[in-house]
Amino acid sequence: MERLKQKLHPSNTQRNTPQFDLSYSKWRNQKLLRCAKVGDYEDEEEQPPLLQTSNHNLTGTVWTAVAHIITAVIGSGVLSLAWSMAQVGWIAGPLSVLIFGFFTLVSAYFICDIHLYFNPKTGNTTMNQSYLQAVHTILGYKHGVACGCLLYFSIFKTGVVYTITSATSMRAILQSNCYHKQGHDAACEFEDRHYMLMFGMVQILASQIPNIFHTKWLSIIAAIMSFTYSFIGMGLGLAQVIAKGKIEGSIYGISTTKPTQKVWLVAQAIGDIAFAFNFALILLEIQSTLKSPPSQKVTMKRASAIAIVTSTFFYLFCGGFGYAAFGDSTPGNLLTGFGFYEPYWLVDFGNACIVLHLVGGYQVYCQTMFVIVERWYAEKYPDSEFGKDTRSVKVSLLPEFKLNPLRLCFRTAYVVLTMAVGMLFPYFNEVLAFAGSIIFWPVTIYFPVQMHFVQKKVVPWSGKWILLGVYTIFCLLVTIFSLVGSIEGLIAKRFG
Repeated sequence: MERLKQKLHPSNTQRNTPQFDLSYSKWRNQKLLRCAKVGDYEDEEEQPPLLQTSNHNLTGTVWTAVAHIITAVIGSGVLSLAWSMAQVGWIAGPLSVLIFGFFTLVSAYFICDIHLYFNPKTGNTTMNQSYLQAVHTILGYKHGVACGCLLYFSIFKTGVVYTITSATSMRAILQSNCYHKQGHDAACEFEDRHYMLMFGMVQILASQIPNIFHTKWLSIIAAIMSFTYSFIGMGLGLAQVIAKGKIEGSIYGISTTKPTQKVWLVAQAIGDIAFAFNFALILLEIQSTLKSPPSQKVTMKRASAIAIVTSTFFYLFCGGFGYAAFGDSTPGNLLTGFGFYEPYWLVDFGNACIVLHLVGGYQVYCQTMFVIVERWYAEKYPDSEFGKDTRSVKVSLLPEFKLNPLRLCFRTAYVVLTMAVGMLFPYFNEVLAFAGSIIFWPVTIYFPVQMHFVQKKVVPWSGKWILLGVYTIFCLLVTIFSLVGSIEGLIAKRFG
């Protein structure tokens, strides 16, 4: 114990991070059977990283971190931003994207700072390997329980959203070919549920990948795919604007017959934008994969800045070109709502890229949930054969991995459950808005700000304390507004 503390905190200050011995193979060998349990952090500094279940040295760089973040951030939600801009208009639309991008960057910097936390009461330095552990360690048990509930919900709703979106994209490929052959007025309708089942079958196989260290190649492929379909959406929008010779849209956004309808649509649009920037929950897991020097904090801040600036650029251009092309007729999704019919092969390719990206994005998020449950089981039943690796499996080009009954049963059931909820509420924009609004404030704003107060010992009623307090309250009001609008939209779609 003392040797480990000396490695983590050699001189009672967290500034000596380059001297830390952070070999995960040594860490794993020392604590092979010790598992993280929500609400039980007696020796936080001894806990292995959340997504670590095998021996690995730290090999992550700023670019692998950027790949992980872009995989998580630039989802298919980028293609809904044209619809969001159409609801709020040319001024509020781009401004909202910039504001949410700034909020996300501020939170990312706060979270990077808490990877290492020095507790003045105990004199120990805790290495927070996950967002949940950081909240529990710094803010206490009650905040940890609340964060745990939000964490599970956030990961699960992301799986549901990705299932809905992938099915919509697969259906759009068939529709695109149908419209090309039979004309744009043909009745080319296909059922979403079959494609949700297909996506689920792929995820059942992919979910057997043990942890995030084995998904680096998947994240890189997914990041490439996200850039590809984003460029396709931007290019098609720009081509449409050039062909028309004018820019569609207005300062105030689309007009509606009822003022209340406009209010609800604006609220949903804000929720869509908030969802597009949500990656705070996985930031510390990504930071834990980085090698040093330079320090993990410095590398992660640089990666976060690169990824968020890049994401904001894509969001502005993809949303702006889409709105400029279609104005009040902007579809909910540029590639699946059939704002574009030709060239049909390019629309097909863009939708295929979305599906490939979501396969990787689903795993980047859900690996967190998988490992939390499997760790809990390993601690609860340390002698159970049900949770132990039984045999090695090698599938095609995939890396070899070990299979165990718990992983097979739980992860399969989890994927099936996300499919079931997706089939029950297959509404793209409304689900995006609900998912973004319910998570954004507590995860991206409140917890990071409160942890920053504790970490930096911010004095109450100081200038910084007041400024961040106003910032937190403003974001809360925006989130409540968006949440109410998204709930109204879901109810109207499901039962209206």
